Amino acid sequence: MLVIRMGYKLLTKKKMDLDNFKNSSKTEFASNKKLVKKLRNIKPKVLDQIFSVAHDEAFRKINCLECANCCKTTSPIFLQTDIDRLSRVFRMKSTDFMDRYLHRDGEGNFVLNSSPCPFLKSDNTCLVYESRPKACREYPHTNRKNMHGILNLTLKNSLICPAVNEIFQDFGKDFRK
Repeated sequence: MLVIRMGYKLLTKKKMDLDNFKNSSKTEFASNKKLVKKLRNIKPKVLDQIFSVAHDEAFRKINCLECANCCKTTSPIFLQTDIDRLSRVFRMKSTDFMDRYLHRDGEGNFVLNSSPCPFLKSDNTCLVYESRPKACREYPHTNRKNMHGILNLTLKNSLICPAVNEIFQDFGKDFRK
C-alpha cells in the first residue's frame, strides 16, 4: 500500500522567500528528476489521484498571492480563445492585442513579450483574473488528469512554483527510500 506523507503539521501558509526557493529548487532538481522516473512506474489513475491530493495539501500551505513567481518569470501559452477573450476585455482588436502583448516562441506558440506579466499588479493579483488564459487557470497543472503525460513539465515547474516543489519534496519522503 502506498502512503504519502503530506506534512499535516504545517497547516499555516508559508511565507515566500523566492531567493531561497530559487536556490533550493535548483539543488533539489537532480533528485526530483530521479523521482520522476519512479513516478512513471505508478499506474496513471493512481498517479493522478496522488497528485490531486498532494496539490490540495500544498496549496493549503502555500499562498500564491505571496509568491506569483509564475507570473514574474514565465509566460503562459495564449490560445486564440484566450486572445479573443482578453481583446474584448481591453476593447481591442485581437491583432492589436497580439501586437502589443504577444509574440510567437520557438515552438510557434503565442507567449508574452516580457516578464513579469503585464497584467500582474503590485500586490501580486491579476488585472485580468476572471479572463486569464487557460494555461494560467490550470497552472501548475498538478491536479489534472494524465499526470504521466506531463511529468517532465511538472519537473520543470518545480523550479518555478514552490507548491510543485513542495509536492516533490513530500513525495520524496516516500519514494526516495
